[in-house]
Amino acid sequence: MSTKSKVVLAYSGGLDTTYCAIYLAKLRNLEVHALTVNTGGFSQQEVAQIGQRAKELGVASFHCVDTTKVYYQTCIKYLIFGNVLKNATYPLSVSAERMVQAIAVAEHVQKTGAAYVAHGSTGAGNDQVRFDMVFQSMLPGVEILTPIRDLRLSREEEIAFLRQHGVDMNFEKAQYSINKGLWGTSVGGRETLGSRDYLPEEAWPTPVTETGTRRLELEFEKGELHGVDGKHFRNPVEAIQHLQAIAQPYGVGRDIHVGDTIIGIKGRVGFEAAAPLIIIKAHHLLEKHVLTKWQLYWKDQLSAWYGNWLHEGQMLDPTMRNIEKFLEDSQVTVTGKAFVTLQPYRFTITGIESPHDLMSSRFGSYGEMNKGWTGDDVKGFAKIFGNQSAIYHQVNASEK
Repeated sequence: MSTKSKVVLAYSGGLDTTYCAIYLAKLRNLEVHALTVNTGGFSQQEVAQIGQRAKELGVASFHCVDTTKVYYQTCIKYLIFGNVLKNATYPLSVSAERMVQAIAVAEHVQKTGAAYVAHGSTGAGNDQVRFDMVFQSMLPGVEILTPIRDLRLSREEEIAFLRQHGVDMNFEKAQYSINKGLWGTSVGGRETLGSRDYLPEEAWPTPVTETGTRRLELEFEKGELHGVDGKHFRNPVEAIQHLQAIAQPYGVGRDIHVGDTIIGIKGRVGFEAAAPLIIIKAHHLLEKHVLTKWQLYWKDQLSAWYGNWLHEGQMLDPTMRNIEKFLEDSQVTVTGKAFVTLQPYRFTITGIESPHDLMSSRFGSYGEMNKGWTGDDVKGFAKIFGNQSAIYHQVNASEK
């Protein structure tokens, strides 16, 4: 076949991408190359099962690329540096990984020389925009195919089509949709479609099995997590996975995020992200001790913008690289330990220890004693620092 008849399909093995695989081969007469991108959510056994299903559909090829370490280096690392929680709640568990997945798919298209690229997004969510924007930037001249969105298909129509073409799979819809990756797991269901109800206990992928109290020691080196309870990891990915295995059975890091989608509607999604939330809160406390007031201020401004722009699919915007350089430079002194107490459904960051701690008794104790200035120094400082405000109130005293 001509290379122009090739299409690379972002393939998860679910209903939508299964439909796409059959539709593109049978109705569009294209040579389908299925690609699964693992961002830390699939085991080797799960990847093998996904690959087997793809081959049973008759695809020309199936590949799985593991981008877990790339995901950390190009994305998660900066979310930690920036203490990014969208709407002060959500660690961007899904939105961040979608960008890395889209980039991996685009690179596979470039490698295969395919004339088409396809994804199974519907027309009602954020992912369609994220995938489209990456493909438009990286694959000029490659046509983007989105059968589910373009044909406005219902779930029932997809199932009927697949049965017509002899596809035998479990068409029963799970009560809750689960999307797992290195930086957390999203949970969607009946409760998240409305504004009132919280997810029940059985909806969460990880059951709460731990009781009592456990104390942890997290060790950061220039903003990156490298140690958990005295165990040192050369790769922060392994540290994140180790912490997740310890903390998630306590039921911490669960919440529901409500926010504005890229397409302008409100959306609600549950998530469990024990390690991400603990790491961000511990890292933030460490920063509050070792960075100056204005470092913290400008980090807050840039990090909020960075997280929002990433969530909206703009990972390839060159401004993101500029902000990443600032964030990386801000981490030079963010080295030390953070102490965590775990209990069922809650955690507390109790304190930090760092050679760069600016809360040093050499310069004074807040509210008690100063060692670096005199009372007269403070009197003069307060007079100058408040001078303009004092002038304003004196000039405008008659207006009150």
